[in-house]
Amino acid sequence: MKRKITLKQIARELDVSISTVSKALRNSAEISDDTKQKVQAFAKLYNYRPNNIALSLKNRKTNTIGIIIPEIVHHFFSKVIRGVELVANNRGYNVIVGLSNESFSKEVINMEMLANGSIDGFILSISKETQQLQDFHHFNETMTQGMPIVMFDRVVADINCDKVIVDDFNGAKNAVEKLIDNRCKSIALITTKDYVSVGKLRTQGYLEALQDHKITPKAELILKIEDELDYEKHLDVLEGEIEQLFKSNKSIDGVFAVNELYALSAMKVARKMGLNIPDDIQVIGFTDGVLSKHATPSLTTVSQHAQQMGEKAANLLIDKLENELDIEVDEEFKTVIIPTELIERESTK
Repeated sequence: MKRKITLKQIARELDVSISTVSKALRNSAEISDDTKQKVQAFAKLYNYRPNNIALSLKNRKTNTIGIIIPEIVHHFFSKVIRGVELVANNRGYNVIVGLSNESFSKEVINMEMLANGSIDGFILSISKETQQLQDFHHFNETMTQGMPIVMFDRVVADINCDKVIVDDFNGAKNAVEKLIDNRCKSIALITTKDYVSVGKLRTQGYLEALQDHKITPKAELILKIEDELDYEKHLDVLEGEIEQLFKSNKSIDGVFAVNELYALSAMKVARKMGLNIPDDIQVIGFTDGVLSKHATPSLTTVSQHAQQMGEKAANLLIDKLENELDIEVDEEFKTVIIPTELIERESTK
């Protein structure tokens, strides 16, 4: 009897990526004919079944929810998990947490492992690498086999499932308008690369706030941070980029940063350069984490109401599990938008 094999094992044996294997098995035009033939022959030899997720056994209720998050130390994700657990426990469900570490392959492996009879449905925020690759086969396969998914925060518009998102666009726009109302004339943006959906929306909010107030956006005031480096371990590199931004644009009197780390780093660099906060430069960040409250000065932030997001996602998933529709009926999916709130502290006037 041939041994069972996984996507990961095929990728390792053939020295290709998991993404290449999954696309080759689906005859994707992105993959060469030679590679497709090699992958498909190997998969056939070892009796590979692409829908490992099918082993979820739809009719076997576990009363357990799987959560897949990109990183575990982030205050935002820990608050979301807290919200999920509160609702799940109240409604008689357990919770298992999986970690993708921003990796596509780990995300796929986590889903295959948990869907193998361990859980009834997923709540997840997709990894940066998945957003880059635009390979969503594992989500579609999961739902095809009758296992519901609720996406939160980082979501895929093309995937038909329930979603819970923060109003990133208006949250950012309101933050920048606060800086404009406080008479900031030269407002810098510290953001991520555009493929990260939330960073893109927050960037759009920044740009629209400027345009609404007849302020021409300037490319030199927008710092897009590369994601390849773990800046939590290499803060000196991040701070160096921000310092260069400030030195090249000495007129900057306001900063909007799309996350807490960038905002706190901006404040640290400003103080090192002898700038007073908020008299010389005002700073607003996104995500109201623990560090924002205890920074010196304390940081004005856009609160995402992460616990509320987790509670809403859990209720959507459990409602779906407990009110399963007939297979012939077209399913309706909801997108719930959680409003943001500007928490004003000492980093703004």
